[in-house]
Amino acid sequence: MNLDCASGALGWLASKEISSPRSNRCGCELGTGLASEENAPVFIDAFAGCGGLSLGLLRAGWRGLFAIEKDAFAFETLKTNLIHGPRQRFAWPSWLEQQPWTIESLMEKHGAELGKLRGKVDLLAGGPPCQGFSSAGRRRPGDLRNQLVERYLEFVELVQPGMVLIENVRGITYDFVSTDEEGEGETRRNFAEELLSRLGQLYHVYYDTIRCSEFGVPQKRPRFFVVGILKSPKAKRLPKGQDPFARLRGGKVKFLERKGLKPQVSCKQAISDLEIEHAGKIESPDTKGYEAIKTASAKTDYQRVMRDGHVGPLTDTRLARHRPHIVERFGKIIAECKAEGRLSVQLNSEMRNRHGINKMATRVLDPSLCAPTITSMPDDLLHYAEPRTLTVRENARLQTFPDWFAFQGKYTTGGERRAREVPRFTQVANAVPPLIAEMWGQVLLSYVKEASALRRLDQAA
Repeated sequence: MNLDCASGALGWLASKEISSPRSNRCGCELGTGLASEENAPVFIDAFAGCGGLSLGLLRAGWRGLFAIEKDAFAFETLKTNLIHGPRQRFAWPSWLEQQPWTIESLMEKHGAELGKLRGKVDLLAGGPPCQGFSSAGRRRPGDLRNQLVERYLEFVELVQPGMVLIENVRGITYDFVSTDEEGEGETRRNFAEELLSRLGQLYHVYYDTIRCSEFGVPQKRPRFFVVGILKSPKAKRLPKGQDPFARLRGGKVKFLERKGLKPQVSCKQAISDLEIEHAGKIESPDTKGYEAIKTASAKTDYQRVMRDGHVGPLTDTRLARHRPHIVERFGKIIAECKAEGRLSVQLNSEMRNRHGINKMATRVLDPSLCAPTITSMPDDLLHYAEPRTLTVRENARLQTFPDWFAFQGKYTTGGERRAREVPRFTQVANAVPPLIAEMWGQVLLSYVKEASALRRLDQAA
């Protein structure tokens, strides 16, 4: 992309001053932010979850201002790793309490401080929770979580960041159909169309569906991404070959090569060092009465990249306590799926009836392929070689979380608490894979750098 194109696309940036983040650029005193350069552009993560998107952006060279997450378990994970952690850290303003927030409660209590950030934040990352839109469960047009789309847009209008990056499930692009109380009149609603229309009033909007398995993530995981670049008198819409998705696709091979990775990774390449036969078992260090997988040496390039310098025992390797008849059942299912060529696909009705399984989503991993999209339900996927479900750490590997990233809170939950709590398995499943988040971070950072270079040339002229 030439500099003239960068200037036209990012008119909002070409005229702004970028000063040290410890100055009053954001109207607040900031922390140190270990991993980011002092003059790095600033992002806020909304609906941050456990921090997958934030981790990727921090690794790409962005400076995190703060993150918004309402669940106590997910926020504790983010806080442990990305606020008080030993590596990448959020700067975090002194006026903002380090606690769970909803966007609504944050705007209500700190509206004045947020208003001072208007035009000073380079990127708002994240997006409304995906559960109400997901095809993995019931799609609920009246789900309160879907109403968070409106809260998100209110936050965008308040802060007006230079760019926005949104991730969601493909289901957000489908029409929701609801009927009136009499079950007659149909109402259709498409949240993606509403989101794009509203954002389009302030931003040049680019959107597409990305299959994460094509970007080094050992999991299919098709996801809908939206990038918005703030309009200004100088801003022009980027030509198709220079838009964010063209850059993401065009740069993936070199990005992965620099990390020693390939665009496609199988689930066995991702988690084979965590096979019990290879690693062995120990007593769970965090849950009495459970066993965990013992830490063993990495076996593949992908596993070595995920170790990321981590030394010592791995966290989150607690094994499920399967009863003997369940272990026997899982063993038979794995053998039958291998024999019948049904790996990585849902069990058919005959097989479910034969083994007394009601869930339609149960699948056995194919060791030679990437995994299906992981979900918040730990029993949706069976190991490719061992009669058991996966651990949190194995799911985290399939999501490209590094091994030093430690999850907090309950492992699982159930009943009515499932709608209120975000335990470890759910935190992992809901996250944006840090690897693809880092790619996005570099793509968006490239626009900022090019526009900044042009601004310096203009100043020197």
